[in-house]
Amino acid sequence: MEKSIEEDERRESVVVVSRDSCMQQWSQWQLLDSILPTGGFAHSFGLEAAVQTRLVSSPQDLETHIIHVLDNTASLLLPFVYSALKSPDIETWHKLDRILNATLTNLVSSKASISQGSALFRIAASVFTEIPNLKMIRDASLGSKNVYFHHAPIFGLICGLLGMDPETSQRAYLFVTLRDVISAATRLNLVGPMGASVMQHRIAVVAETVLEKWMNREASEACQTSPLLDVVQGCHSYLFSRLFCS
Repeated sequence: MEKSIEEDERRESVVVVSRDSCMQQWSQWQLLDSILPTGGFAHSFGLEAAVQTRLVSSPQDLETHIIHVLDNTASLLLPFVYSALKSPDIETWHKLDRILNATLTNLVSSKASISQGSALFRIAASVFTEIPNLKMIRDASLGSKNVYFHHAPIFGLICGLLGMDPETSQRAYLFVTLRDVISAATRLNLVGPMGASVMQHRIAVVAETVLEKWMNREASEACQTSPLLDVVQGCHSYLFSRLFCS
């Protein structure tokens, strides 16, 4: 009789653990869902400026530009994602946030990072209520003059608290970047919806290679690989007419 009770309790425990794991995956997938209103689609990652400065004038140019954006994102921002998710606590996040703020000398990209990071943190704290630390960390940081809410460290922090492993988290960050820049290309009429999907699938192979090259690096190893992209994006605020914020 006692053995039967123990077996029942063990089975119930397994079911609870399995359900918790499944719910965690739902949250992880929602973090990557384009319907999450984080403001990513308001930014073109410098693509709009690149088009108006004639750096991108053909489908081949577009694909090359996107690959350079991915490589630059991986080398510069993945280290902050990785460092934040390894230690998802307020002290580590604040430190990484300040370092990234000092690293981003491009005012346009810095403002875009802060805008997207602030929106992501606000939404995550409201949506993922099963993780009270998110709201606690955000509330404790609001109003501080030394916290900037840059996107990459916040993304890493949220991934860490959601239980995502480092490789998946960093791949997810590149996926979101690829998704958003291709969406911008579609709205700039550089490629149609079908062509954009084909291009995204094709570039995913390159993105995986980029991930393998730059993943699991500390924030101290962050660097720029495409400084020209940084310069061009910095010109965005000087464009006479513009559709995107950056």
